[in-house]
Amino acid sequence: MTTKQTEKFLEIRGLKKYFPAGRPTFFSRDVQNVHAVDGVSLTLRRSEVIALVGESGCGKSTLALLLMGLEDPTDGTVVFEGQDITHLNDNQRKGLRRKIQMVFQDPYESLNPTQTIEEIILEPLQVHGIGDAAERNERVTKALEDAGLKPAETYMKRYPHELSGGQRQRVVIASALVLEPEVIIADEPVSMLDVSIRAEVINLLAELRITRQIAVIFITHDLGSVGFFADRVAVMYLGRIVEIGTMLEVLEKPRHPYTKALISVIPVPNPRMRRERIILQGETPNPINLPSGCRFHPRCPVAFDACKLSDPPMETLSKTHQAACLLITDNK
Repeated sequence: MTTKQTEKFLEIRGLKKYFPAGRPTFFSRDVQNVHAVDGVSLTLRRSEVIALVGESGCGKSTLALLLMGLEDPTDGTVVFEGQDITHLNDNQRKGLRRKIQMVFQDPYESLNPTQTIEEIILEPLQVHGIGDAAERNERVTKALEDAGLKPAETYMKRYPHELSGGQRQRVVIASALVLEPEVIIADEPVSMLDVSIRAEVINLLAELRITRQIAVIFITHDLGSVGFFADRVAVMYLGRIVEIGTMLEVLEKPRHPYTKALISVIPVPNPRMRRERIILQGETPNPINLPSGCRFHPRCPVAFDACKLSDPPMETLSKTHQAACLLITDNK
């Protein structure tokens, strides 16, 4: 990697987001909170791909909304290119969104059905006052073609309902690309697509990080879908990152029991090989009433008494690999 590629240009420090679970009453002024994001620290380098993995409800999408400024954090900071962007006014936030763009899960909901594809891609340029008519047209054409919709003229005058699901998601990606961002946050971008199309969209994002030097935070519940794509993997559980490392480290040497469970359900391409599946017991605990000690211990197949009492710190396993589990500390 070059110096530019190893530079930490997006840093998340102790980020928290708590949502009130009710309102004060005459009998009680105390309001319990949903701990959606609960002390997340993470760095992103230029042109790097980080996969943020975990079950539904673990806080992945809330973290994305915090980074986009669509939610205000309860605590913690986000630093982008050396600037604290945690609390910006509307004008400052507008400028930031040229550099950090989001691709949402559902392409059906992301596109205005009354606009042509050209109008959809053109709109961000108009909102930000970028370029004259000729430059905007050039940017729209390039964005569509970089998103794999070639020739662009074939798609410009069509409407979203005239496209397939995969083509619609490419339009969503083109709408993000037209502003020439430095970061794309992709929130479950392939979960609504047919299996045959998912690989094409992931391959497109992998190509864009190279051709456009874009960093990607790829949010998914399926660890298997990013096995060849991501540089690093961050595994989230109940608002916290419980393990982070390079893709090779996490897939081949997982240290947290939750990570091991996620890996165990990834299909093995060789039918002669079998992987023992780890079936987690019970439901994910309520994020309002979190378990004492390690918040994973009620479902953990290897939990012991100390797990109920002590909240494990993040332990360093290598220069690039960390995990938070008392078994790691106990076996040192």
